[in-house]
Amino acid sequence: MTANMTIAEYLFQRLSQLGVRSIHGVPGDYNLPLLDYIKPAGLRWIGNANELNGGYAADGYARIKGLGALVTTFGVGELSAINAIAGAYVERSPVVHIVGCPARSAQKSRTNLHHTFNDGDFSRFAAMHSYVTIAQAKLWDVRTAAGDIDQVLRQCLIHSRPVHLQIPVDMADVQISEERLQIDLSAQVSGPMRLADAAIDSILDRLCTVKRPIILIDGEIRDLVVVEGINRIVTSTKWPTWVTCFSKGLVDETLANVHGIYQGAFAPEASQKLFKESDLILCVGSHFSSANTFNFSALPDPKTTVFINETDVKILGETFEDAPAKYVIPLLAKELGQRKFENAHQQYPEIPKDSVIPFSSLPKHQPVTQDKIWRALGNMLRQGDVVLGDVGTAGYGLRDILLPTAARILLPVTWHSIGCQLPASQGVALARRDIVESSGGKGNTRTILMIGDGSFQVTAQELSTIIRQSLDVIVFVINNDGYTIERAIHGLSEEYNDIGRWNYLLAPEFFGASKGSVKTATVKTWGDLENVLGDQEIVDGKGLRMVEIFMARDDCPIGPMSTWLEKEKARTSKYST
Repeated sequence: MTANMTIAEYLFQRLSQLGVRSIHGVPGDYNLPLLDYIKPAGLRWIGNANELNGGYAADGYARIKGLGALVTTFGVGELSAINAIAGAYVERSPVVHIVGCPARSAQKSRTNLHHTFNDGDFSRFAAMHSYVTIAQAKLWDVRTAAGDIDQVLRQCLIHSRPVHLQIPVDMADVQISEERLQIDLSAQVSGPMRLADAAIDSILDRLCTVKRPIILIDGEIRDLVVVEGINRIVTSTKWPTWVTCFSKGLVDETLANVHGIYQGAFAPEASQKLFKESDLILCVGSHFSSANTFNFSALPDPKTTVFINETDVKILGETFEDAPAKYVIPLLAKELGQRKFENAHQQYPEIPKDSVIPFSSLPKHQPVTQDKIWRALGNMLRQGDVVLGDVGTAGYGLRDILLPTAARILLPVTWHSIGCQLPASQGVALARRDIVESSGGKGNTRTILMIGDGSFQVTAQELSTIIRQSLDVIVFVINNDGYTIERAIHGLSEEYNDIGRWNYLLAPEFFGASKGSVKTATVKTWGDLENVLGDQEIVDGKGLRMVEIFMARDDCPIGPMSTWLEKEKARTSKYST
């Protein structure tokens, strides 16, 4: 075996091959030798305020770039990040969590080291991560180290889920062969596949006779090949199409037959009627959590649904195993593009679409309200934007925003860890910049974050990373005096849903921005909002920009939150009379 590169060099070269340009994390004594190899590999080190934020940021980076990486130290560092890694697992974000751990000799002798439970057991932290990662490896044997790295990276790509890689501090500098770098780790679908072809034939046979087909796109499958195929199907069939919170932004919402998120019991009556009366629902990438399905009221009827999942196809109860979406969707899109379905929707049904509210219809001196602000904010969006909404009024309100072509949005789906989207916006903005730099310096890098005051307080430190890295992020802080989503669920006026009242627009200077370098603004009325969205320094400026929007503490977006709020008001009124 030719020994001509260190294990650390091999790892970072592999990440570079797979498109990673920036590494998030926090330095610690067990990972310091690893960090020495990041810059020489042509990668950028992004030091985060803490490991949890670093995990969220790596997740955001991965959702845009296709792969993210996080480096922490053993024990205290990796457990600080585990919440973010769990969220990435649930919501299918490919993050490589690299952990610098004690030397092999110390582990073999069961030395009672710091960052441990002082009992000589070095295995428990990896065991914890085995529940929230798709693959794990500890680099222990120089003969297999390169293969171990390749295996976890391949699993990360195939499953689009996090992996966990422990590297003892004495292994970072060990020399190995670079020979395996010639192996392409990109996950490709080989074909043809007999069962997949049979599944496609079965789908086409059923589509030939249907009269009221509809399409429901969910977010479990976000591979570019699949997303392109989905958009071709939606465009060519012109059938009524809905998305979910998880998939919003994957389908072009400007198409006439795309009607936004299907909100189940909270959807317009015409939409609910069509769902119930449809004779076939084509559902791709199902992710049926309670939040993503509006408390399970948006579930398609399995008796009339064709499910195309990551690895199989289910047609009205019959399952075709080993029929991966990466193979099925492109071929199905090709077939559907060549056929006419004359029986389907001879008259297109009248169904509402998401829309933007013009400021001309809003009274300038009236306070902004949750029922209209999200569609009003749609006035500022443009092609290529990435919008993030944190858990709370922002995440629920943004479900109704109309996205331009090629815009993306990241909404709370299942994990719902408050505050996650602030550091995620740092990762997203960084990924956008890395993509633009790799493509010659052209393209929109605007990242827009909508976050409540309570969520902001959880991860506020990551503003410092946005400032230090000169990232283009517009932050809208919804100041509604506490945890409004929790007030709506339970405890409308209880102290436990209160938070400290911060001077949010002073945060940039506190976190290192030079005085006056960050454009800030305050919004209380519709006129204020119109002025802010017309301010070129905010909408077209560079670096961090920050807007504080004041709203009533008991005002919620129309839908689940407003329903909870009314129930909670009714409950609490019994005790106040």
